[in-house]
Amino acid sequence: KYSSYHIKTDPDQDDKASEIRLCSFARPHMRAFHCAWWCFFIAFFIWFAIAPLLSEIRDDIGITKQDVWTSSIVGVGGTILMRFVMGPMCDKYGARVLFMLILCFASIPTACTGFVNSATGLAILRLFIGVAGATFVPCQYWSSRMFT
Repeated sequence: KYSSYHIKTDPDQDDKASEIRLCSFARPHMRAFHCAWWCFFIAFFIWFAIAPLLSEIRDDIGITKQDVWTSSIVGVGGTILMRFVMGPMCDKYGARVLFMLILCFASIPTACTGFVNSATGLAILRLFIGVAGATFVPCQYWSSRMFT
């Protein structure tokens, strides 16, 4: 805890902020807010980076439209599964650590997109990229810990 804050806080609610000043980067509330939305933006960039390339990937490696849909379903399934896992992990490790781990982990398969050469490889790749969608949980957790 800090001795003073740059925004209004509620001492009865563990010094959670009761206002948002969007142009402020004051610690800890507004800095956490900006880090949370920026990390979530990066995760969306990772999560949807492959979507506009799917028609080119399909034609390049010779897979069917059904294979592309399967990879999309696998990616969303990975996201849903990881969102269930992230809740208890946020309680144990905190949102900042999990944000960093997810973003670093999901960036590796995103960078390896060009190495895909089969429908199975695409589905596995999208499963691991889908993990980035689980950043929704630490984003909400972090924000709700900072604000009333």
